[in-house]
Amino acid sequence: MKKNRNPEKSRVYICHTFYHAYIACVKELVFRHSGNGTADIILSTMSNDFGSLKERLEESGIFGSVFMYDEKKDDTSEEVMRYHRDRGNLVLNLLQRIRYTKLLGKLQEPYVPADLSAYGDVYVFCDSDPIGYYLNYKKIPYHAVEDGLNSGKLDDQARNANRGAFGLKCLMAKMGLIFIESGYSRYCIDYEVNDISANHKPPKNTVEVPRDALDAQLTREDHAILVRIFLPEADRLVRELTAAKPAVMILTEPLCELDVREKLFGDVIDMYKDEYKIIIKPHPRDILDYAAAFPDVLVIRDRFPMEVLGDIEGFRVEKLVSVITQVDNIRFADSIVYLGLDFMDRYEDPKLHRKTELLDS
Repeated sequence: MKKNRNPEKSRVYICHTFYHAYIACVKELVFRHSGNGTADIILSTMSNDFGSLKERLEESGIFGSVFMYDEKKDDTSEEVMRYHRDRGNLVLNLLQRIRYTKLLGKLQEPYVPADLSAYGDVYVFCDSDPIGYYLNYKKIPYHAVEDGLNSGKLDDQARNANRGAFGLKCLMAKMGLIFIESGYSRYCIDYEVNDISANHKPPKNTVEVPRDALDAQLTREDHAILVRIFLPEADRLVRELTAAKPAVMILTEPLCELDVREKLFGDVIDMYKDEYKIIIKPHPRDILDYAAAFPDVLVIRDRFPMEVLGDIEGFRVEKLVSVITQVDNIRFADSIVYLGLDFMDRYEDPKLHRKTELLDS
């Protein structure tokens, strides 16, 4: 599958999270140094509130146009959901999935804010969302980009979402009859990841674009641009963070049930509170009230991708602690503590977070 050979515009990025938008900005700043055309960006509001990011992206001048996309989930349409139930038979399920694939793609048509066929390159973060079905429905070639840094390390999304007869389903996806994300769609040119070796059985069209290599091409002014875009109150935030010394920053995640999550991160805090001041950076989708649960720690309420802290000149913390979030690209911590799945095993049934491992068992 080849990209549009006669594009009216160079590139467009379709993003669902702040992290996606951050990586799109990094990629575009690198492209800009080579004078390689111009780009637009689309922010999907399906699962994220971007606040004033649109205005700040427009002010930055990185993109020609910044669009908002009211992406529609399948459960917003009774007609689509009619074809999204277990019929108790593989053949029947696949036959109805063909219909589901087309209808979910068609459902997006009134809401997609730009003519995606007019771009030379379409980059889609998390093509498992309905936009992937739309591109399949419209037969538009695109580049899939991993949802998060090394996200395929713990979750082989394509296989986990298509257990049973995976080979047959891949064949149907390559025919365009059904849709499978992360490189298996007929119209997916390639699947871009940070590190191929960090992925579980990646498809043959996987390409490696290391984030460190992109970062190495950014200038001092590029870093300043990223700070202005993603940290509108950077001076205030830096004052709060630097006042906590020596500091451990703990990254939370929407892991397990809320009561279990509070216990888990309470235990992490206890591991470091005697020697360090504790900073909590909640995940954007984590709804636990950490300020109420842990009143003695500094909770950063600002919504931003944690990577942008590395763009602040001179900013450092002594330790960064993550449970399962991949943090190989973090540059603002003197040391990184990755607790991993063995730590998670203490708090919930391993079957709930070791899904990819179970694929090979």
